Amino acid sequence: MKLQSSPFLASFLSCWSGANVRIGVKKVSFALTVVSTVLTALDVDQAQADEPISFQIRMLALDANEGIAAGDIDGDGKKDLVAGRAWFKGGDWAARPLRNIEDWNGYVQSNGDYLFDLDKDGDLDVFAGSFIPSEVHWYENPGNDGLRLGKQWKQHLLLDTKRSQNEGQLLSDIDGDGSPEWIVNSWAKDCPAYIYRLVEKPDSDVSDSNPARFELVGHALGQSGNGHGVAVGDLNNDGKVDLMVGQGWYEQPASDPWSQPWTFHSDWDLHSSLPMIIADLDKDGDSDVIIGNGHNYGLYWWEQVGSDSETGKIEFVDHMIDDSYSQPHTLAWADLDGDGDDELITGKRYYAHNSHDPGGNEPPCLYYYRWDPKTKTFTRHTIDEGHVGCGLQIVVEDLNGDSKVDLAVAGKSGTYLLLAE
Repeated sequence: MKLQSSPFLASFLSCWSGANVRIGVKKVSFALTVVSTVLTALDVDQAQADEPISFQIRMLALDANEGIAAGDIDGDGKKDLVAGRAWFKGGDWAARPLRNIEDWNGYVQSNGDYLFDLDKDGDLDVFAGSFIPSEVHWYENPGNDGLRLGKQWKQHLLLDTKRSQNEGQLLSDIDGDGSPEWIVNSWAKDCPAYIYRLVEKPDSDVSDSNPARFELVGHALGQSGNGHGVAVGDLNNDGKVDLMVGQGWYEQPASDPWSQPWTFHSDWDLHSSLPMIIADLDKDGDSDVIIGNGHNYGLYWWEQVGSDSETGKIEFVDHMIDDSYSQPHTLAWADLDGDGDDELITGKRYYAHNSHDPGGNEPPCLYYYRWDPKTKTFTRHTIDEGHVGCGLQIVVEDLNGDSKVDLAVAGKSGTYLLLAE
């Protein structure tokens, strides 16, 4: 370890070196002991950060559901999980009823769970889209008595989008107003790309039969240009959040994003993950991209290297991360080990196309990757092989209150809770 890597140590040693003549041998010895102790502590911290993270793995359910979210459902201060047909109370993690969902062609007819207090009663509700149906429903939290008695959550219509062929959704604040937007991705390439705002309704539009105080208001970014895969982030480094899809990316306007179309850049044609990750990996001031091949082998990162002088098209260099397993359909980017740097979490979306993808019958797996910006390389660490895979969402947060970052996933290999050890 280099002393200059710690400003505290540099200052400390400077003070002691100037005082050595005056303080005598005993205090010099004490100073060296303190320095040695601090160095040892820092070395231990570094060693702990470099150690692989292990998880206690617990299966919570087994069905074809692929959506999952975390939040305090019952107001007891503990994180709970919602995953398709059930919610799981933090602590005992037993399954409790939530909603009915139809099966469809090897799938559960839901492609993402999201938590939001839609009726503003202080309890988190669930809303979710579907693969084929165009109706988006929300499910009203029944409150403490209803939760205690195991009641199902009442279903309400939130919006009929009139759009089918939905690959999945994201919930993210696009315009920076502190309220999230709902982004629907379609596997169809020639359909409009929509972002829906959660807009508060006037009191006159709220009723006992549908007590939602928010509605989804859609904005078409463009009439054509979509495709399998989605990401949100500042792709062109202008301070605005853009939308990346399978066929290219939509550039957010400089102002009034919900009053006009967004400029579409048809720069690629992918069958990529949901989400992809937009981040400045190499710390050079521009945005790079991490991409999973959702229905084949291949996990990549694109290094942004500038733009074409004539067309202005953003240019990337493609780097392979891992091609040893197929269907890395969903990605997460978060700090797992508390060192201030994010890790990449992904794995196989087991039976993503009912085993028809390349490698579809190979065992499920889940990994995390540490990124080194100096060498521009990812190092893979195994979370599980043979049991745990992914679906369409990965929960990454402290789920049991021990200040360690945990995971939860739901897919066709099961719904799993993974508590960091």
